[in-house]
Amino acid sequence: MSTVTTSPGRVTATPPAPPSRRLDWRLRFAALSLIWGFSFLLIKVGTGGYAPFQVTLGRLLFGTAVLAAAMAVRRERLPRGARTWGHLAVAAFLLNALPFSLFAYAELTIPSTLAGICNATSPLWGMALSLVALSEDRPTRVRVAGLGLGFLGVLTVLGAWQGFHGLDATGTALALLASLSYPIGWIYVRRTLAGTGHSHLSMTGAQLLLATAQLAVVTPLFTTLPTRVSVVPLLAIATLGALGTGLAVLLQYGLVAEVGPTTAQMVTYIVPVIATAAGIALLGEALTWSTPVGAAIVLTGAALTQVRPKRRQVPQP
Repeated sequence: MSTVTTSPGRVTATPPAPPSRRLDWRLRFAALSLIWGFSFLLIKVGTGGYAPFQVTLGRLLFGTAVLAAAMAVRRERLPRGARTWGHLAVAAFLLNALPFSLFAYAELTIPSTLAGICNATSPLWGMALSLVALSEDRPTRVRVAGLGLGFLGVLTVLGAWQGFHGLDATGTALALLASLSYPIGWIYVRRTLAGTGHSHLSMTGAQLLLATAQLAVVTPLFTTLPTRVSVVPLLAIATLGALGTGLAVLLQYGLVAEVGPTTAQMVTYIVPVIATAAGIALLGEALTWSTPVGAAIVLTGAALTQVRPKRRQVPQP
């Protein structure tokens, strides 16, 4: 689950704290994997007491509060410029408001385990879209093979050979659309927000603020106030926002700064494993053989799509 606005190689990141004051990156990597892995369970619990748009609005409110606190501590300011804010509004919709809402609606009818596996298809969608939208991202045989293998894994998870029996088509489609929204958002950000000169924290703080505003407008139009306060779902939403949307962003920043984006993005391949284990162990969701087998195929294919050809070294004269 991705929430960060980045501009590869052009936006200046907030300087990391001295190494002596930070937890080992492996512990932070594990924490990020657990937080995002449990996010799908928290969405499922949240929708048990509140409407999907209300779950998303609450999630964004708590997540924005965490980033606002981090910005205050680091004395960061929100970015300036109408053009920047306009692009951030689109990024907020594609990377936060839309996918968060789609996953919440999807989990009304599909298990959290399936939602977590659908989320793992984002690199596959990203690979397919980048071949069209990013001229510098050239295909290779390995990456194309990974794309085909990944979507074969999706068909395995969904049980295509038995006519997708037992799955809610609408809910599954919503989860896959949510996963597609992320790479569309990243491509948009890469084309429009590179070189702004603002820090990652400042950009994402503004992005979450705009996404919260978008949901604040939409939610009253499609939902009514709950007749009673459901405590457990409310706690799930608060945890989802504060940890899965707020703290997770800060952890991801630190990992990218310390070990690089390639290692940091490996969390994508652990999240569906944790989401599946959490759904089965804590929610009692059913598991058939095709789910773990298909998930393994999806993750293998997604990993192959991220393989970049080695640059040939030009011999020095």
